[in-house]
Amino acid sequence: GFFIKSNDDGKTWSDPEIMPAGLFGPIKNKPIRLADGRIACGSSVESYNAWTGWIHIYDPSTDQWSIRGPLAVPGNQRGLIQPTLWESEPGHVRAYLRSTREIGYICVSDSVDNGETWSAAEKTALPNPNSGIDAVKLDDGRVVLIYNHTQRTDSQGGREIIHAAVSPDNGTSWSAPWVIEDEGKEYSYPAIIQGSDGTVHVTYTWNRVGVRYVAFSREEIDRVTDGTLQRAR
Repeated sequence: GFFIKSNDDGKTWSDPEIMPAGLFGPIKNKPIRLADGRIACGSSVESYNAWTGWIHIYDPSTDQWSIRGPLAVPGNQRGLIQPTLWESEPGHVRAYLRSTREIGYICVSDSVDNGETWSAAEKTALPNPNSGIDAVKLDDGRVVLIYNHTQRTDSQGGREIIHAAVSPDNGTSWSAPWVIEDEGKEYSYPAIIQGSDGTVHVTYTWNRVGVRYVAFSREEIDRVTDGTLQRAR
């Protein structure tokens, strides 16, 4: 993998630098800055007989990379990829991971030591049809997740509907899944961030020929939570 740096909010960038052998940085989902100043990247490897999540950590104070993990369901090594990360409180980092259809659910792994060690991954109650996910912790502490809330394994692989859900308690519970789009196309590989004004920005692939963009205000996130938000047609 390669990485570049910016010291002016992305206006200019350094030349690409090669990462240490065996490290790839973030796979699909964005890195996060931890409370201790390091950068944590949800990474993964998809080999012939093993899908496994990893965490790659960059320490800007030493300019060094390290690898932590694996993140896996015990007894199921062909299992989990593409972690999405958030820090619930300083030092406590949570990872949600895409799973294979054999597992069938989003899985969770936790670290209570700044990402140094990770718990064995476990299934959540949220279904996953072997499709990408992404989450963001908002500035008010809630977590918003974008995912395909289905276990269907038909020709579209369960990706013909895409949802948002909101958790007020670090993923212990989630709102009912709110449908973002369900017009029979293929919706996948979501990405989500929160802007400095509080707006939540979401992108996802549309039928593998384009990229959709959706924005949610703070008030709309409240209404996603209670199920009262109306979809634009």
